[in-house]
Amino acid sequence: MSYEQSHLYRLRHSAAHLMAQAITELFPGVKLAIGPPIENGFYYDVDPPKPIKEEDLEKIEKRMRELSNLKQPIVRLEAKDRDEAKEIILSECTLGQGEDTALYKLQLLEAVPAGEAVSFYDQKATDKQGQERRFIDLCRGPHVENTSEIKHFKLMSLAGAYWRGDVKNKQLTRIYGTAFETKEDLELYLHNLEEAKKRDHRLLGRELGLFMFSAKVGPGLPLWLPKGTVLREVLSDFLKQQQLERGYDGVVTPNIASIRLYEKSGHVQTYRDKMFPFMEDEEKETFILKPMNCPFHIEIYASQMHSYRDLPIRLAEFGTVYRYEQSGELAGMLRVRGFTQDDAHLFVRPDQLLEEFKGVVDLMMVVLKKLGLTEYRVRVGTRDPSSDKYVGHDENWQLSEAAIIQACQELGLEFEVSPGDAAFYGPKLDLIIKDALGREWQMGTVQVDYNLPERFELEYIGEDSKPHRPIMIHRAPFGSLERMIGLLTEQYAGAFPFWLSPVQVAILPIADRHVAYAERLATMLRGYSKPGWQPEGEGADATPPSLPFDGALRVHVDDRRETLGKKIRENQRMKIPIMLILGDNDIENGTVGIRSRETGDLGAKPLAEVFKMLEDLQGE
Repeated sequence: MSYEQSHLYRLRHSAAHLMAQAITELFPGVKLAIGPPIENGFYYDVDPPKPIKEEDLEKIEKRMRELSNLKQPIVRLEAKDRDEAKEIILSECTLGQGEDTALYKLQLLEAVPAGEAVSFYDQKATDKQGQERRFIDLCRGPHVENTSEIKHFKLMSLAGAYWRGDVKNKQLTRIYGTAFETKEDLELYLHNLEEAKKRDHRLLGRELGLFMFSAKVGPGLPLWLPKGTVLREVLSDFLKQQQLERGYDGVVTPNIASIRLYEKSGHVQTYRDKMFPFMEDEEKETFILKPMNCPFHIEIYASQMHSYRDLPIRLAEFGTVYRYEQSGELAGMLRVRGFTQDDAHLFVRPDQLLEEFKGVVDLMMVVLKKLGLTEYRVRVGTRDPSSDKYVGHDENWQLSEAAIIQACQELGLEFEVSPGDAAFYGPKLDLIIKDALGREWQMGTVQVDYNLPERFELEYIGEDSKPHRPIMIHRAPFGSLERMIGLLTEQYAGAFPFWLSPVQVAILPIADRHVAYAERLATMLRGYSKPGWQPEGEGADATPPSLPFDGALRVHVDDRRETLGKKIRENQRMKIPIMLILGDNDIENGTVGIRSRETGDLGAKPLAEVFKMLEDLQGE
C-alpha cells in the first residue's frame, strides 16, 4: 500500500483542515489557500490579516485539541456543478465574508479539470454549548471519519511560501505540522528530530573541520578542509582498491566540454534545466560545465577499435560534475551544485550483461557492508510508457529492464518496481538506504543502457568478424562523495569508525618534556622513520618498541600548553577514537595511558599491548 492510500495520509490530510479551522477562529478574516499532507506531516498556506508568529502555534494547537475533542463527524460534500461549488465557497467556506476572503479557493476551483467532481471537507456538528461549529473547506480528500481520530499531532514551524510557488505571486504564511496514529509514533518522531539536530552534518562538518561553504565561492559549492579531505581520500582509496581487484581501469576527464558532445548524448535536450549557462570562446564554440561523466568515457571507448576479446571494458573515474540546483533545493552536502561521483561505465557484450550487472551489485553490497549501512531496500526504476522524456527503442528498454529484474532474482534480492524512475536513456537499480534515525536516502545506483552506445555508434568486432553494438552499464556505489560523507556524518553523529576517522589516534603529552617522545611515537605509528632523525629534549633517548605492523595510522600530537583534562575533553569533542596519554612514568616504564572514545579510561598499558590493539582496530 502506498503512502497516499494509507490511513496515515488521510489522518494528516484531515489534520491540515483541523488546523485551518482553528486558524479561522483565532484569526478572523484569514484567507485559506491550500493544505496538503506531505511526507512527514502536513502544512497549510494562509494569508492572515495580521502576522502569525511562532508563539501563536501553541494557541492554534490548543484550539485544534479542543476541536478534536468535540468528535465532529467529517463527511464528503459534493457540489452538483461549478455554480453550486462557487456558492458553497462564498457562503460556507468563507463564512460569507466575500470574494476577497475566497480569493485562493476560487482560483483552486478554476484549476479543477472539467468533468471532475468538486468536493468539500465538511464537518457537521455543534459543540457542547449547542453552538454551530460547521467547517467546510474545498478538498477532494481523502479524510478520516471523525475529528476524534486526530489526536496525536504537533505544529512544528512557520515559513514563507509564494502562492502556487511563483515568486511573482504574494508570499503566504506556511504552517507545518505532523500527525501520527499513536502517541508512541509521535514521540519517536519528535525524539528523532532532536537527535537529527545533534547529527546535522552541516553543524558537525564545521565543528569537526570537515568542510565549509563560503558566500564568496557561491552556494552549493563546498570547500573541503584537511580532515574532510582525509575522509574523501580514505573512501576513494577503499573503492579504488575494490575496483583494481575487479578489473577496472582508471581514467581522468576534463570539467568542461563542447556542447556538441552533450547534444550527441541527448543531455542538452533532456537535462538542460540542470545545466549551468553555456559559455562561448572567441571562435564561437559553445562549452558547458559537465553534468555527467558518461559521454567522456564513451569517447575514450570509441577512440580505438575493440575486439570481442577486449570486453568487458570497465572505465572508472572520481569525476567532478556540476548541476544547477535551485538555491531552495540545496541542503548542505546532501544537495550541492558541484560534486564528485564515483563513476564507472562498463562496455559489455550481450552475453556478459547479466554477470557484469551482478558483479556491480555485489560491489555495491561490499561497499554498504564496509560503511556499516546494513538497512536498505532495492528499487528498480523503469520507464513510464505514458511519458515522452525517454529515448531509444521499445525493444532495448524491454531487454534492459528484463536484465535488471533477472539479476535481482538470481541474487536473491527483494525489490520493488517503480515506473517512471528510470533515467532518460535506460532503467536502473537504486539502493535506498535507511539511516540510524530511520530516514531513507537514495544512494548507490546502477543502470543498463542500450541507447547511448547506439547514439554514439559504438562497436566491437565480434567472433564472426562483424561489427556489434556493446551495452553500457553505468554505476556509482557511493552516488557522490559529498552525499555519502554527509550521510555517514549523520549516521555516525561524527564518530566515524576507526578505519574512516580523519584522526585515528591523538597523543596527549602531559608536559613539554614529554613532547619529543610523543613525536617519536607518532612517527612510528604513521609508519615513517626518517634516517638519522633524533627528537630533542627530555625523553629523547627513550625509544618505543618496534611496531608489530606497518603503521600507516593517522596520528595527531596535541602538544598545546593546556591542562590534560582540557585536552581530553576537546579531543573527545572532536570524536577521536583513541587517545594515548604520556607522562614520566609511561616513558620510564614503556607504557601509555589509553582512553577509548566509547569506553573511556582503560588505564596504563604496555606499548606492545597498545600496538596490538591498534593493529586489530586497523584491520576491522
